[in-house]
Amino acid sequence: MAKKLIIVESPAKARTIKNFLGKDYEVVASKGHIRDLPKTSFGIKIEDDKFLPQYRVTKDHQSIAKELKEKAKKADTIYIATDEDREGEAIGFHIAHIIGKDPSSLPRIVFHEITKTAIKNALKNPRTLDIDRVNAQQARRLLDRIVGYKLSPLLNKKIQKGLSAGRVQSAALKLVVDREREIKEFIPKEYWSIEGIFKKVEGNLIKYNGKKLEKFDIKTKDEAEKIVNELKPLEYEVSKIEKKTTTTKSPAPFMTSSLQQVASSELGFSPRKTMQIAQKLYEGVKTPVGETGIITYMRTDSLNIAKEAQEAAINFIKENIGSEYAEAKTYTTKNQTAQEAHEAIRPVDVRLTPDDLKNYLSKDELKLYSLIYNRFLASQMKDAKFETQNIYLTNEKGEFKISGKKLIFDGFYKVYGKPSADSLLPEFKEGEKLKPEDIKATQHFTKPPERYTEASLIKKLESLGIGRPSTYAPTITLLQNRNYVEIKDKKLHPTEIAFNVIETLEKHFPDIVDAKFTANMEEMLDEIARGNKDWQEMLKEFYNPFMKLIEKGYEEIPSQKIAKPTGELCPECGNPLVIRKGRFGEFIACSNFPKCKYTRPIEEKEEKKVDVKCDKCGADMVIKRGKRGEFLACSNYPECKNTKPLNPPKVLEDVKCPECGGDIIKRKSRRGEFYGCGNYPKCNFISKYRPVNEKCDECGYMMAKRTYRNKEVLECIKCKARKEI
Repeated sequence: MAKKLIIVESPAKARTIKNFLGKDYEVVASKGHIRDLPKTSFGIKIEDDKFLPQYRVTKDHQSIAKELKEKAKKADTIYIATDEDREGEAIGFHIAHIIGKDPSSLPRIVFHEITKTAIKNALKNPRTLDIDRVNAQQARRLLDRIVGYKLSPLLNKKIQKGLSAGRVQSAALKLVVDREREIKEFIPKEYWSIEGIFKKVEGNLIKYNGKKLEKFDIKTKDEAEKIVNELKPLEYEVSKIEKKTTTTKSPAPFMTSSLQQVASSELGFSPRKTMQIAQKLYEGVKTPVGETGIITYMRTDSLNIAKEAQEAAINFIKENIGSEYAEAKTYTTKNQTAQEAHEAIRPVDVRLTPDDLKNYLSKDELKLYSLIYNRFLASQMKDAKFETQNIYLTNEKGEFKISGKKLIFDGFYKVYGKPSADSLLPEFKEGEKLKPEDIKATQHFTKPPERYTEASLIKKLESLGIGRPSTYAPTITLLQNRNYVEIKDKKLHPTEIAFNVIETLEKHFPDIVDAKFTANMEEMLDEIARGNKDWQEMLKEFYNPFMKLIEKGYEEIPSQKIAKPTGELCPECGNPLVIRKGRFGEFIACSNFPKCKYTRPIEEKEEKKVDVKCDKCGADMVIKRGKRGEFLACSNYPECKNTKPLNPPKVLEDVKCPECGGDIIKRKSRRGEFYGCGNYPKCNFISKYRPVNEKCDECGYMMAKRTYRNKEVLECIKCKARKEI
């Protein structure tokens, strides 16, 4: 019987820690938040200006709660070992209440990495739960519940069913909508540049008639051609040659936001996928030295590096790369609210190289570990050095500038990324006189701002102080799940309903979508965590003005729902029928809803006949319109109720289902096109990309054709192995 009980969050973490400890310890997992606000009610009781959360053990945690209580009764010592952030602190607080213990009486252990040494050190230096951080998390949870439960029903009533609003979610959505507005309103501006060719290299015209040229100074083709014709016959003198050494600084190690951004641009991972893989690497994976965590905690906004880790990196670089590359460096984040007690994301042991793990990790795990590993090593290496050259060719009418550079010392580029290609220049001498080989004019147009990618939106949220490391990925996932944004070509496109929602919130709830207001709320939560602000007072300051706006909204916001009278009466209750707008378009419904729930699809008055016979009765089929669009129906309705899709799914003729041999059909969903077995639901085969009749060299499963990094490749549907076509 174990005398000491350690309670963590995840089963994977529990297994890893158990490997490091003896028989006196039992390690169990709460599997995340064991208590939460109820899903089906507001869950906050307000008495005497106090906000009392009505926590419940969640339905899927009932058996876990029972197990924890039983094990806690038998243990002499109970350690709380949840993650060292506000969520982890709050989970520990809820666990204490579930097992009937005073939260302040339980030893709390923390660690940034899951290794034997880190766990043993943590057990030697326990602390107590930080109630200020617990209260900061409770304040965040209650704030989000107040906004969600009070504002979302208003949007549902006034705009459309199925909508939601949130404190961080709505501020993020406004950024996406505002960017789309900029793009729609953008008017391209024409401008021209002049380039001269000397010794087969190109230079830019930077002065004309003694005046420095700005970007938009040459506005038309006629102006550009006039300048070209003037300058082309002239001779130019090399008036000045500049040579100087420049440096490119080594990058800081990763924190959550920068990891998500670089994994998106370099590996094509979504923020959600990045965090899921990082969680596995942190909690423990199989390695040559046993099951252990191989990166430090991945939800962090700190750039701190432990002294021991830095020394290990420096020694590794000296021994394996070269002493001339090593340089100990420290980094500080620009975020004033960063939790500096945390560390940056780094490998637990630099001696465990990506090459050592290639037979232990999955392909995606190895890619992310390599990214983290190389970035950390690069952060402790010297800057790269370049020699830059600027050549100025001048006469009385104009001046051209030719620029080039060459790499002198690769520095951190030795392990991380590649320097831009050298643009070495031919030999020029001051006073040398040259005639241009050519002078040409190039037309340009200003471009609209780029739509946000998942990575660039995270960068923007971080710069504005909206949300925290743990909220970025869930926020973007929520925007997609609510159909507020669609991802096309890796860019975030707001849907029509997103504009409706943001326009309503801007007019009636400006603070909810205001970046500064949302950032100020985050700062107040940070003040609560530091013990400088009362969490109940903060909730009171927000709640009372917010509820007045909610009441006002129900009275003043006009309904955007369509309810046109049809001139018909409901066959079930006799009230007028109206046309309403739903998720799948317009339909006919009773005006006495919700007392009467009669609905029917809108059918066109003149049915379109098609050259298709009903396969049940032989009558002609006609095109009708329903909630989900047009479809084929038997003209002999209601005697024959046979229907068919107007455009039946496309069957792939050259390939069969690898699971059951059935047809593979091209289908559509709200998330885009995909390929599935025609025998669904008996067969669950599915592929995001177009299957082809070729087997994977690694696992023997079916391959699919897709575009990856602008190249067409074949990718295994099962193991994701790729090969070029």
